[in-house]
Amino acid sequence: MVPNLAKFSNLIRSKLSDLSDLATFPPQFILLSSSVGVGLGLLLLGSTSPMQAVGGLLSCLGILLIWRSHSSAFRDRLTGLPNRTLFMRRLERSVRQTNQRKQNGFAVLFLDLDRFKSMNKKFGSKRGDRLLVKIASRLKTSIGSHDFLARVGGNEFAILLSEVQSEEQASWDAHHLQVQLNLPFEIDTQEICLTTSIGIALSSAGYVWSDDLLRDAQTAMYHAKSLGRARYALFQPSMRVQAVTLLQIETDLRRAVERQELRLHYQPLVSLQTGKIVGFEALARWQHPKHGLIAPAEFIPIAEDSGLITSVGYWAMLQACYQLRIWQQRFLTDPPLMVSVNLSSRQFAQPNLINQVECVLAETGLDAQSLKLEITESMVMEDIEAAIATLEQIKALNVRLGIDDFGTGYSSLSHLYRFPADTLKVDQSFISRIGLDEENNEIVRAIVTLAHNLGMTVIAEGIETQEQLAMLRSLNCEYGQGYFFSEPLNHEAAATLFAAAPRW
Repeated sequence: MVPNLAKFSNLIRSKLSDLSDLATFPPQFILLSSSVGVGLGLLLLGSTSPMQAVGGLLSCLGILLIWRSHSSAFRDRLTGLPNRTLFMRRLERSVRQTNQRKQNGFAVLFLDLDRFKSMNKKFGSKRGDRLLVKIASRLKTSIGSHDFLARVGGNEFAILLSEVQSEEQASWDAHHLQVQLNLPFEIDTQEICLTTSIGIALSSAGYVWSDDLLRDAQTAMYHAKSLGRARYALFQPSMRVQAVTLLQIETDLRRAVERQELRLHYQPLVSLQTGKIVGFEALARWQHPKHGLIAPAEFIPIAEDSGLITSVGYWAMLQACYQLRIWQQRFLTDPPLMVSVNLSSRQFAQPNLINQVECVLAETGLDAQSLKLEITESMVMEDIEAAIATLEQIKALNVRLGIDDFGTGYSSLSHLYRFPADTLKVDQSFISRIGLDEENNEIVRAIVTLAHNLGMTVIAEGIETQEQLAMLRSLNCEYGQGYFFSEPLNHEAAATLFAAAPRW
């Protein structure tokens, strides 16, 4: 016989003493109606009468209703994962037990899905929700049985890794999660690829408050984003100062366009057949009133995350086209000079991108063939079908298209032939190793051959030596840019260089 009603009720209530813990388990009780339910009550509760059994079942039902209401308060409705509230309670307990030496060290990983907001806009919220559910499911199968996963924000997850003794172990776990999340997700027969930025904070730093630990993991995540996304970073105390600085930079950036603090520098694009300059790539710079010239690697990620990149990107496209129109009127060349402008992922996902390009061309009077828009291969892979549709609309305007940083993303060769691109830009990480090892040389040769077979011309990025230039010419690579020719220049210096008619 199972314990009597009083003992059983006390047992249930003792299990409910920490509702936040119980919320991590699914319901284990089944309530039955009719005579079967009464018989179950008699059997389980050791009751001596049907009325006592019914009372016992009603008592259990009341307790379970209380449990269910508390359980939903600790659960994320979309994914079914524990929410931020429950995660913080679990984290508080781990901090307390670690400080009392009742638990070994642990780590907190703070995960943010890169560019998820722009993807959500592109796909719609329903598809975005289904993607989040699949991400949550993949994360659950990618962590240990004693680790604790929660959804702590719209596109943010946190993981409490138990039994972590070193930075190396936590870093390996973060890398493993990134590898898993880099694998494509299928939503409505479409493949979607995404990347994740992860911040890591270790309990070995001697935290007293759980809020501080989670905050530092989040700060490390923002640091990873500032390095270019798709990375992980271990928290360092210096990052707190950096986080404040980044916040100030974001505030200043909002005013930079109005105050005309942004500048465009132009890096020459050289024909490797003639050695002459045939165009320029426009690169944004920020002349900050206090910090001086700020490189794009420092402020573009902030602009991306804050949404400011859309206004900055439109400004860059407009200014580059205005400047090129001035140069074309001053320097009569055949074919006319051209300019390349980089599109950010958020810009590329904008529904009004085509309208913006049309407006820029109409306002500046620039021939569409003189403008080339460059995107990275990873941007295309976020939603292949939608990306191809956007690319085809751009091509319909007679604007040229280029795929930037080829070889560093996740594009599939089976999709590459479908991209209506004019040029393929070989990433400088491959160009810099030309002549250093034969395997790298073969990779460059294969990329050039592939592009030519697909009807694209090739641009080699980051040329710095005569040896690199010689090999690229032997491969019939059409164009090059890099410090071997010139660093990015302001518009006056770029015009002076072109007027000097250099040949390499």
